[in-house]
Amino acid sequence: MIKTIKVTDVARAAASLAPRRSYKSKKIIQDIIKSIQSDGDAAVRRYEKKFGNAAPRSLKVSKEEIARALSHVTVDQVKAVRLAKTRLEKTESAIMSLLKDRRVSFGKTKVAKRFVPLQSVGCYVPGGLARYPSSVVMSVVPARIAGVRRIAVVSPPGPDGKIDPLTVTTARICGATEIYKTGGAQAIAALSIGTKSIPRVDKIVGPGGQFVTHAKYVASRHTPIDMLAGPTELGILADDSADPTYVALDLISQSEHSRDTRCYLVTDSPNLAESVTEELRRLASHIQRRKIVCSSLQNNGFVAVCKSPSQATKLVDLLAPEHLQIMTKNPQRTASLIHSPGLVLLGDQSPSAASDYLLGSNHILPTECLGRTRGSLSVLDFVKLHTEVTASKAALAEISEEMRILTGAEGLSNHYEAVRGRLQ
Repeated sequence: MIKTIKVTDVARAAASLAPRRSYKSKKIIQDIIKSIQSDGDAAVRRYEKKFGNAAPRSLKVSKEEIARALSHVTVDQVKAVRLAKTRLEKTESAIMSLLKDRRVSFGKTKVAKRFVPLQSVGCYVPGGLARYPSSVVMSVVPARIAGVRRIAVVSPPGPDGKIDPLTVTTARICGATEIYKTGGAQAIAALSIGTKSIPRVDKIVGPGGQFVTHAKYVASRHTPIDMLAGPTELGILADDSADPTYVALDLISQSEHSRDTRCYLVTDSPNLAESVTEELRRLASHIQRRKIVCSSLQNNGFVAVCKSPSQATKLVDLLAPEHLQIMTKNPQRTASLIHSPGLVLLGDQSPSAASDYLLGSNHILPTECLGRTRGSLSVLDFVKLHTEVTASKAALAEISEEMRILTGAEGLSNHYEAVRGRLQ
């Protein structure tokens, strides 16, 4: 069901196991973007029919449709959504409180720095094989906390032309200003280019499978994106103290997203590796979404057995998984040696499955080793650093000689003349 690899050379193993982006869909995505540039809404509808067999009457979800969606969800579902929202709000508000305006003076020169919200964002919410109201919470809440005025949600409609009612209701609860019935590359293209029904946005955020992630990558030439966030990756670093059942359950939980997820165990314990493999076989016989889980683990999953704890730690750091669970005797100490994952979960009782919903962390995370340079989606993705500089004639006089020296060294004399001309 899942292959086992004995690691001798860590660097070589990391290179062979690293995720590789497929470019097979590049031409398809480029064609979709060109079609939407020329045909707008008509092209969006055409691709919804082609890829999702959906024919929504209108692309925008109306107020009446939002009200009807609310009548199709349970009180308990709304309560759970509100708890997820409240917990993430607390985390994001704590980050936002750190973003204070600053003023710096250099003699007669003043520099002001402040954080201002983006004007508009598009939040992609996956659909298809499952529904993801949780992704609405993770993308819309930090945008609203940051102060973004226009928050557009896009999500694939079903064959009936409608979006999942809980997804629509969650978007309303969390503060989205618009909801659109479109998914896949066509949704990304519409947000990037703009159509009659779907005005373009300043930035696109959100998770997705390979097709959507690649579409974001292509669209980023025209519209900024948050990160490459998908397909799901889970790495588990465990030693012989870990419970093999917990490890197996966690690998299965993330594998059920789609057939292209990457879930794996790295350990220095051959006994744990064998026990986890046996437990996966046992559990797989009666789990839901069995075909997706088994396909994912068989095609993309692995158990890497290293010679030592240090070798296992180094391998995980090189692989830089989206989620990393550390299930060792001293998880805090192990975590201090690792710097590259998008999210680190410490101990046996911190499963990534729970962090996807209600632990107060954000489940929109960098994949494809990008955790080396950034973390989860947050309010930081929805603000920009605004800078204002005020100088005076006296301020220019203070730097005149250094301007002459530096501009002369670079051969850009007219830069100096722009200053000198003001001092004559």
